[in-house]
Amino acid sequence: MAWPASGVKSFKDVKVEHLMGCAKCHLPQLADATDNVAQEIVTTINAWQDAQKNDDDAKATAAADKLKSLNINCLVCHNRNAITHKWADGYPRKDTVYGSKVGDHMDAKFTKLGKSPIMSASILCGQCHGQGPNLELDEPTQCATLYASYLMAYVPEGGNKTCQQCHMEESKLGHNMQSYRSPVMADKAVEMQVTTNSVYWRDNTTIRPKAAVRIELTNRAGHGIPDG
Repeated sequence: MAWPASGVKSFKDVKVEHLMGCAKCHLPQLADATDNVAQEIVTTINAWQDAQKNDDDAKATAAADKLKSLNINCLVCHNRNAITHKWADGYPRKDTVYGSKVGDHMDAKFTKLGKSPIMSASILCGQCHGQGPNLELDEPTQCATLYASYLMAYVPEGGNKTCQQCHMEESKLGHNMQSYRSPVMADKAVEMQVTTNSVYWRDNTTIRPKAAVRIELTNRAGHGIPDG
């Protein structure tokens, strides 16, 4: 609302395009929604903020629960983003869940299984955890993320693991893909070596105890950290 050329003077002016700077990664399916959905989202966020300020726990919880129902669900990766080179590989079909095999899928709406050429490749993750900031939007806002660091530093140095290997297979967390919030990932990402040396230091005629501490932090992740 503070940007004079955005066209937004109140919540009723909000369109899907106004939210896509963030929603492009955090809620990509919003691109398929109507502007009414965008208006409902910002109205609910505002209601939550007001309830927080007024210590109205009931209204804050109701608004928060509504917002939590918006999420990155299975279909973002297994349908919407399952194909990147659409002219070569075709567009995702609306009745298909994509993975590693072709067949039938026991679901009333998604009746087929399709093979995604990128499901186990890092470019699947790179669609959101990309090079940023991306400048194709009228108001570029996307945070700088990880994929460029992975491609331009980790891989040229000889790294050969994919995003999925570290964040799904080796972490043993499966589809609960954690990053710095998970102790498992934090322990893998940074190697810390600490050495100490205690001495009695003579300063003129006074002997003072001192400690020398050396800390080495080595990035073992496949990209720069902190991320995001």
